[in-house]
Amino acid sequence: MPLICLGLEGTAHSFGVGIVSSDGSILSNVWDMFSPPSGGIHPREASRHHSDVGPTVIRSALERAAISPQEIDLIAFSRGPGLGPCLRTTATIARTLSLRLSVPLVGVNHCIAHIEIGSLESAFQDPVTVYVSGGNTQIIAYAGKRYRTFGETLDIAVGNMLDTFGRAVGMRFPAGAEIERKAKEASSYHQLPYSVKGMDLSYSGMLTAARKLYSEGTPLSEICFSLQETAFGMLAEIAERAIAHTKKRELLLTGGVARNDRLTDILKGVAGRHDALFHRVSPSLAGDQGAMIAWTGVVQYGAGDTLKVSDSHVLPKWRTDEQDVVWREVDD
Repeated sequence: MPLICLGLEGTAHSFGVGIVSSDGSILSNVWDMFSPPSGGIHPREASRHHSDVGPTVIRSALERAAISPQEIDLIAFSRGPGLGPCLRTTATIARTLSLRLSVPLVGVNHCIAHIEIGSLESAFQDPVTVYVSGGNTQIIAYAGKRYRTFGETLDIAVGNMLDTFGRAVGMRFPAGAEIERKAKEASSYHQLPYSVKGMDLSYSGMLTAARKLYSEGTPLSEICFSLQETAFGMLAEIAERAIAHTKKRELLLTGGVARNDRLTDILKGVAGRHDALFHRVSPSLAGDQGAMIAWTGVVQYGAGDTLKVSDSHVLPKWRTDEQDVVWREVDD
């Protein structure tokens, strides 16, 4: 019988519950997103949201999977990185379930979970990963028993940059989808700071310049178009360098910003130029959700990577490249 894992995701604005079996079947994937009426995410407000909706989302996931709590073999939770209050609320729920059901507990790195769910869906064995979200922007590849960060943002994540600009011009959070729609209406490009520094990049200057253009009366559609072309071009440059350096033949796009079709088209071109396969995670697996935590919990548990409840403190600043990846068998 396949092992069944219930995964809890609660690093930031979304609380998600996924139920996945060890044969890779996603039995359910349910989430509830905290979207403040104005402003950005306040960590304590988001953690209260997780506490309030947690029991309902868990029940809904169990119902959709058509299983009882007693059929759960394993609990996994997002241990970090993320917002401290949100992580602590999620960890408390996970510990409670682990103790109540008398099943093992696994702490999952949120960033690595995005890679593993994309690898499951694509059947990729060893990709270069472009991981882009509200809180993270990284180019990642496996080497030396860890997921190594080949390039990353030096200040704000690309998703955060888009959301902050959207908020400044009156868009609701998250703003990425609206910016993408507006960009399609544009007829002109405006030059913005293109800040690639070695294998890293920076988005704060671009954000400041875009807000200045808006204050000067530049059409919003043209700013949105310029933001996307510049920001995504920077990502493509670093991804292309990583592929050229590693000689890997798979390019994976994952994270919430992976829903963007323009970014997808640009990275398809990168993969094509290097004779690499390309995959973008499906929309339901792109954002923060429990299925990715549950699946990563399965693979970690299979390699003997579990936590005692007493050792399950959260790690808000847990980097992608700080975890030993004991479950992968890819040769370096």
